[in-house]
Amino acid sequence: MSQRFSDRLLDWYDVHGRKDLPWQDPRTRYRVWVSEIMLQQTQVATVIDYFTRFVARFESVTDLADAPIDAVLAHWSGLGYYARARNLHKAAIIARDEHGGELPDDFDALIALPGIGRSTAGAILAQADNQRHAILDGNVKRVLARHEAIGGWPGQTKVADALWAVSERYTPDTRVADYTQAVMDLGATLCKRSKPNCAACPVAGTCQAFAAGTVIDFPGRKPKKAKPQRHVHMLVQQRPADGALLLRQRPAEGIWGGLWSFPEISTEDPLPSGAERLPPLTHKFTHFDLHIEPWLLGQRSNAVQDDSVFRWFRTSELTEVGVPRPVERIVESLQSTRSLWETDE
Repeated sequence: MSQRFSDRLLDWYDVHGRKDLPWQDPRTRYRVWVSEIMLQQTQVATVIDYFTRFVARFESVTDLADAPIDAVLAHWSGLGYYARARNLHKAAIIARDEHGGELPDDFDALIALPGIGRSTAGAILAQADNQRHAILDGNVKRVLARHEAIGGWPGQTKVADALWAVSERYTPDTRVADYTQAVMDLGATLCKRSKPNCAACPVAGTCQAFAAGTVIDFPGRKPKKAKPQRHVHMLVQQRPADGALLLRQRPAEGIWGGLWSFPEISTEDPLPSGAERLPPLTHKFTHFDLHIEPWLLGQRSNAVQDDSVFRWFRTSELTEVGVPRPVERIVESLQSTRSLWETDE
């Protein structure tokens, strides 16, 4: 069964697999690593442009390690889940200082780096070095859960352990790089969460869920809980001298860690007099929804000076640092209504 599964999948991959993704040529450890981190929680179509810009700016592990975190976050801005970028930068520094400027080719050393888990480490070494390592990303979990009819939510330890055992068993001894890409491609292109194309699937003949007519039931979904709702006021302040905006760098940990955002106050705190309410917006995180009410403050003095936390930015400078998408949307809204101005005087 194991050999038939991998053989059928590789035969399908030879004809239908994706072989023109930018991180596949050249398929180095560094490029595969960057792509794998970006692909966590993000679709391939979205990642491609981000990846291309990122590796053009940071061509190697050392380039990434030597860059300031603001530059890294600026190239990640809009991709979300910014802890990924911070961990990427931290891991690059360790690789530069402790591994001669290269990602290690040893599994245990690789998995010890920030942001690299078991599946990511396996994918890097399988694709870049053709080492035999199983992987278990979201697409692979779905493929294997259906093929073996493994019920339950993969976030549960018992279910994850069962899926890992199957992944290990099905990973072949040869063509590991191609197999790894093939099983991910199968989940991404045919074995989708909704509307799976079972008629075109190369392993449908041995898929237990397909035989039982229960494909859509696998994998099990995470138990639903009411999503918390959070509310905040963002204070938009312009410097009269040149129209620059006052932003505050967020703490390294927590949401939008290290990014530059408008100062915030609780919705229960009093607003400065004369503040103008701007259109509200909602930003959805995985674990909660953030409801933002931006307020444009009246023309104020230039007294606030740049320091390690607060900094004035011309709108043209915002591309040089990482800013959350809601901040970009607020700035875009201001520009479109001409509430935001800049002057060279």
